[in-house]
Amino acid sequence: MTQTILFDPLVPWALLAALAGVSFVALGLAVWRRLAGWALRAGAALVLLAALSGPVIQVEDRTPLSDIVIVAEDRTASQALSDRGEQMATARAAIEEALAERANTEVRWIAVEDSPDDGGTQLMDALTRALADEPRARVAGIIALSDGQIHDMERAPDLLAPLHLLMTGREGDWDRRLIVKNAPSFGIIGEPITLTLQVEDQGAAPKGVQYTELQIAIDGGAPQNFRLPVGVDFDLPLTLPHGGRNVIEFRVPEAPGELTARNNAALLQINGVRDRLRVLLVSGAPHPGGRTWRNLLKSDSSVDLVHFTILRPPEKQDGVPVDELSLIAFPTRELFLEKIEDFDLIIFDRYKRRGILPSAYLENVANYVRRGGAVLVAAGPDFASADSIFRTPLADVLPARPSARVLEEPYRPTISEIGQQHPVTAELTGAAEWGRWMRQVELDTTRGTTLMRGIGERPLLILDRVEEGRVALLASDHAWLWSRGFEGGGPQLELLRRLAHWMMKEPELQEEVLTAEATGQRMRIERRTLGETVGAVTVTAPDGTTSDVTLREVRPGLWEGRYESDQIGLYHLQEGEERAVIGLGPAAPKEFEQTIATASVMEPLVRAMRGGAVPLEAGVPSLRNIREGRPASGRGWIGLVPRGAYETTAVTQSPLLPSWVLLLLAGALLIGAWLREGRSSS
Repeated sequence: MTQTILFDPLVPWALLAALAGVSFVALGLAVWRRLAGWALRAGAALVLLAALSGPVIQVEDRTPLSDIVIVAEDRTASQALSDRGEQMATARAAIEEALAERANTEVRWIAVEDSPDDGGTQLMDALTRALADEPRARVAGIIALSDGQIHDMERAPDLLAPLHLLMTGREGDWDRRLIVKNAPSFGIIGEPITLTLQVEDQGAAPKGVQYTELQIAIDGGAPQNFRLPVGVDFDLPLTLPHGGRNVIEFRVPEAPGELTARNNAALLQINGVRDRLRVLLVSGAPHPGGRTWRNLLKSDSSVDLVHFTILRPPEKQDGVPVDELSLIAFPTRELFLEKIEDFDLIIFDRYKRRGILPSAYLENVANYVRRGGAVLVAAGPDFASADSIFRTPLADVLPARPSARVLEEPYRPTISEIGQQHPVTAELTGAAEWGRWMRQVELDTTRGTTLMRGIGERPLLILDRVEEGRVALLASDHAWLWSRGFEGGGPQLELLRRLAHWMMKEPELQEEVLTAEATGQRMRIERRTLGETVGAVTVTAPDGTTSDVTLREVRPGLWEGRYESDQIGLYHLQEGEERAVIGLGPAAPKEFEQTIATASVMEPLVRAMRGGAVPLEAGVPSLRNIREGRPASGRGWIGLVPRGAYETTAVTQSPLLPSWVLLLLAGALLIGAWLREGRSSS
């Protein structure tokens, strides 16, 4: 129970002040005139003023409230290193026991887990949320069990109680970390990119170590070993071996005594792109489709085009001297013998034998395909004639032979059943509205895959693999009608783009391929195939464990599945003969960037609240009560501030004195003053 005197004036305070002023002046005159009863009159005035001020006595019934101590327990990945988990368990047990013995105390335990999206240790966010749920006036102190490596100090809350850090870890801890500083997200195929690597030793590292081993593996292959200096930047030139995603793993062997090997590896996923597509277009004769091919290729700034066209065949005699047909001699030998490997794609557009390109040149083109090159043949009537390029060494790499028939009638190209599954033609929509073509060369297919059909379901577009290279045969020279918008046109540009990418062996256009895309710790697995079914995908995790993922068909030729894991690192996928590798999680997890325990990160906030940072290696400190504003830590102890908070359950108010008592007292004083003054005058 608590008693307090309050005032509830019967008149405004301004009027009360005015009356007090008048009374003071009157009393001053009485003193100056030496009236005998001035003291009694002063007492009467004070009693009347006190009565007008309305003094009341307030009685409160209060219930004491307990102090609150917040204990934040860091359970992030770095706390599993060495014996930090055991240190945490010992400290928790000691704090629980000490706080249980402290009278009138409640404990709020909060767990700080690994943050999503590689956010690290968000301890300040956890404290902010905990303080928002508690009355600040009851918080006696905050204790953090952590290694001190937190990642959100910029969001530290305003504290009104001491903050203490009980720090895990040991003075002799050390760790080795591999850092990749300037990893690009993509690179040009065939051009070197420079990565900057550094091996950093943290903490009490062994002295005299100058070099360490470095292993580099691409797409899960056998690693290559190098020696890397410790503590200095090392520039590593690297050339991407293929287009699409290149998964590159760097690893430093674990050294004896270091805290963890989790940061000894770095996983990069670099997308390989082509700088420019070098195309050689060989036109047999001028025709409307030739200009269309040229315009399509020249419209793409990423294409370097060399157009070789025969404007006057040898059999044409018009009297114009040969040396006046061109400003310079066309370098056929240089193109078809010496620099043919510089081209990514060769297109033969209505070309036939005319003695301009010797058989040795065409034999070299066939060998170029076998070594990994790409050839597209757009066949016109010449392909069915006696001068067809099929009757050259190119015949060995072409997937079909002409029957010598050229069909001249309107038809609408259609996609074959297997073409519905093949990535080149699978998503070419609106086939029912495509414009018609007017000519088709009849073919006898010998090998390859027919993606499009024409008149009477005859093969129109055939793709084939020849050893390391690829060949496409289009049995019509009327594809240009689509680009002219004839009867609505069709997707000639998209078809050509996909053909070129398939020939360049781009991963997204492979008909038999296993791929995966990662989002955080999840991956979406895709299996593209021309078969009717696929098996389960075997996923091998970084720790060697395996699991099978069943795929479902999302559209013809494309199967999909989902996989999720909490492990960070390189995963190997296999389904049948198809293999893939992918990395899950960040290349360098934030929790393992800095693994040595330190108080320096939290020290400004701890010192501002007069708290302490105590290494648990020296033992768990005892708890003491301190007065607010005093130092809250010392040798072997940390302090909590008793708050003495309470809750008011009832309040009663009553006059300090009854009104009649005040009036009687004032009247008695005035009568006494009158009598005193009367005696003095007599």
